[in-house]
Amino acid sequence: MDTFDYIIVGGGSAGCVVANRLSADPDVSVCLIEAGGNGKSPWVSIPAGIFGLYGNKKYDYSFVTVPQKHLCNRVMDVNRGKALGGSSAINSMVYMRGNRNDYDGWAALGCEGWSYNEVLPVFKNMEANQIGQSAEYHGFEGELSVSEQQDANSVGKVFVAAGQVAGLPENTDFNGPSQLGLGIYNVKQNRGQRVSSYTAFLQPVENRSNLTIMTHTQVLELDIVDQKVLGLTIEKAGVKQQLQCKKEVILCAGTILSPRILMASGIGNRDELDQLGIDCKHHVPGVGENLQDHIDSMVTVRSAKAESIGVSLKTLLPHVLPAPLKYLLGRKGWWTTNYVEAGGFAKTKLAEADDTDADVQFHFTPLYRSHRGKKFEWGHGYSVFTCVLRPLSKGSVKLANDGSRRNVEIDYNFFAHSHDQQTLVEGVKKARQILASSEFDHLRGEEMAPGKAVQTDAQILEYLRRTASTVYHPVGTCKMGTDAMAVVHPATLKVTGMDNLRVMDASIMPSLTSGNTSAPTMMIAERGAAMVLAEQQGQ
Repeated sequence: MDTFDYIIVGGGSAGCVVANRLSADPDVSVCLIEAGGNGKSPWVSIPAGIFGLYGNKKYDYSFVTVPQKHLCNRVMDVNRGKALGGSSAINSMVYMRGNRNDYDGWAALGCEGWSYNEVLPVFKNMEANQIGQSAEYHGFEGELSVSEQQDANSVGKVFVAAGQVAGLPENTDFNGPSQLGLGIYNVKQNRGQRVSSYTAFLQPVENRSNLTIMTHTQVLELDIVDQKVLGLTIEKAGVKQQLQCKKEVILCAGTILSPRILMASGIGNRDELDQLGIDCKHHVPGVGENLQDHIDSMVTVRSAKAESIGVSLKTLLPHVLPAPLKYLLGRKGWWTTNYVEAGGFAKTKLAEADDTDADVQFHFTPLYRSHRGKKFEWGHGYSVFTCVLRPLSKGSVKLANDGSRRNVEIDYNFFAHSHDQQTLVEGVKKARQILASSEFDHLRGEEMAPGKAVQTDAQILEYLRRTASTVYHPVGTCKMGTDAMAVVHPATLKVTGMDNLRVMDASIMPSLTSGNTSAPTMMIAERGAAMVLAEQQGQ
């Protein structure tokens, strides 16, 4: 039986960071287990390769939800990365930390040590800012490269200018003093190539003699005796094997799979585990609860000119066919796009009435996103995706009642709360206001979605029920805190009542951050690894 001091489950956004930090000590042995492959593919490193990653089961778990009862019983895709780097290997690379008040809100919920002023130094220490932004908010000596886009499409700048007409300032640093406004996104790239958690934190150290990396390996369950983890059961190529742990097991499997592993191992709600025929070894009722994500909707417009990214006779020779060569020779052209090149944050009238922070985020894509669900549309256009930043609807991740202990039922419970419905309706109206600006007059064609027939609040809400989706930021199913539904303690990230089991990924967030969740997940891993090292040094 192979034995390791530390076993890290999940080689994604968090796991790669933890593996780097713990294996820096040559006197300990570390094993990192990843269900997917190594993620070494040009389509992962090329930004525009994102179009071939979502839904590709080589790189994407391609989960789906249960029918969403408040959204016309539709089943939704839940794309999650399945390779070293996890979702940071397939996402849009936007570098966004969230709002100061997100973290102060965590502290107010009982998560001491997680306020903005306490996590800001962690973000800075990890960052290798290539832009020269303010040292008050940014770091320059870390591993995670943050840069400007190599060759952003000009239509993104039109979107930013249109925002100013609509009363939203230009924002050149969403991770600085204020989130409000629109701007061209900073991205996790280096010289025009994707920077994932794998390329930033794991690849440089993957040959350490004390670090074992297992890919294409699934963790089935943990071996628990008297609230202590002795090891775990893995499966690779159909063969099961036991691994033994001398110190700790650290779950970094993400918001969907970390609770699955806990529940399959007998850690969760006793009543629910009993119904599944699973021996409850430790009653932690919050496991799998508190699921949150940013519900999202699209406004898409046909363009009267061939300025945005798209395939047409006008762009075939100057842009489409030369794109590979332009990228390979100079990191220019359409292959540099990260899909959501611009965006920003705004207050709807609901947030203005409550005098709160921005309550919606926009993602602007300088291309025609099909209103018919097709992967490809001929011609040109542009789209704005609007998401609710602080939804009140909460869902769950449960083990499927199929006897396998491997499959899950994901229920976002989207639109269960009227606040989310009203906020997204107002957000769509705000997006339309921006797109109606005179800045877009030279480009504007027909609005394809929602379309001119959708005008009243009731009509917009019905459109949302039929089309709204997720922006792929699931969090919260192993939330940290001190209340009865908390799964991990904020001071240690140890599962409540367990001696040597921790969770370090987006599942521990008690509430969503305002924006993309990749960078906050890496920050959580950095803080969690520091907790392990501090405890180890104190022994």
